[in-house]
Amino acid sequence: MRRIGAGARTAARLVARADDRAKAAALRAMAAGLRDRKDWLQAENAKDLAAARANGLDAALVDRLTLSDKALGLMATGLEQIAAMPDPVGELTATRTRPNGMQVARMRVPLGVIAIVYESRPNVTIDAAALCLKSGNATILRGGSEAIHSNTALGRIVREGLETAGLPADAVQVVETTDRAAVGKLATMTEYVDVIIPRGGKGLIKRLSEEARVPVIKHLDGICHVYVDRDADLEKAHAIAFNAKTYRYGICGSMETLLVHAGVAAAFLPSMGEAFAGHGVELRGCERTLALVPQAVPATEEDWDTEYLGPVLSIKVVDDLDQAIRHIEAHGSQHTDAIVTENLSAARRFQREVDSSSVYVNLPTCFADGYEYGLGAEIGISTNKLHARGPVGLEGLTTLKWVLTGDGQTRG
Repeated sequence: MRRIGAGARTAARLVARADDRAKAAALRAMAAGLRDRKDWLQAENAKDLAAARANGLDAALVDRLTLSDKALGLMATGLEQIAAMPDPVGELTATRTRPNGMQVARMRVPLGVIAIVYESRPNVTIDAAALCLKSGNATILRGGSEAIHSNTALGRIVREGLETAGLPADAVQVVETTDRAAVGKLATMTEYVDVIIPRGGKGLIKRLSEEARVPVIKHLDGICHVYVDRDADLEKAHAIAFNAKTYRYGICGSMETLLVHAGVAAAFLPSMGEAFAGHGVELRGCERTLALVPQAVPATEEDWDTEYLGPVLSIKVVDDLDQAIRHIEAHGSQHTDAIVTENLSAARRFQREVDSSSVYVNLPTCFADGYEYGLGAEIGISTNKLHARGPVGLEGLTTLKWVLTGDGQTRG
């Protein structure tokens, strides 16, 4: 791991000063490699699929592991899209001129070496490599043991693409061991790794949060709320709440708790409950909810703190905006929360006071996605307060430094 780290540190210096033409050429070469060597990639992937089935992995996990023709095509297209995106490195903020004539600005620069630890999905190998390269970083990728053959093969395609464009192959390295100790080492190599990003289940993220000595960009839970205000358009609220929960159950932006103002609960909840129940969503509610939604069962205190990632929803009737905000503060995970209201004052107050990485007005929480924000591909979503917050795209993989330009001024 120290050898990999040293190689990444050396490569990071070279990639940081690479021009965008070289980075784009490397990404396009990787895309061509995915298409041209599809049969070999799928043969390597077949080894992982056979082991997964032999080990009893469920169908959903096997599906995530599969490098189908469609999956490889999407990965190649994604590489080409990232290649065409503007290069964030070297971008300057608006320059200010001080009274003495010197110019002050901030420049966007790479973070350096980014380690990414992930599970199940081999497409993350390509996504992470592309985003880190485009943002001028070197990266060390450690995928799950269930995808070791697939990730190693994809890593070779990536390295060949880098070499084709004249960039150091060590700019992207896939850790070719399934030893769990490698993850612990990555998280503590402060001399080589600038930041580590876990993409996976709570166990992985919790472990890295506890063990890491390098900064971690992460989110543990996606306990997302939609609050239907007294001044909500109830037809709009119905569509938003339904989409927030049923768009996809397993994403971190899925609504897990619906909060409803007591003044509109009787008009809103019965039809909303019918819609959810008709879609197979299990409803768990407070006492006031139970009186309006016969399909619901009593919610426990644990329900308010649970990320279901499935067709289960908690519902609570609240007295006012203050109680909604207090509930989110007590039970939320600082991921994504939304208010549905036609009251501009309530909307602005909700956005100002709810301390989450994304706060919406009249939108479902399932919009928590880099593509939907116009950021392009993302490496994940961060609930950190320092550095990146929310969807982490190219800008989130860079930082800013101050750059001053003068003409011989001295300080008196």
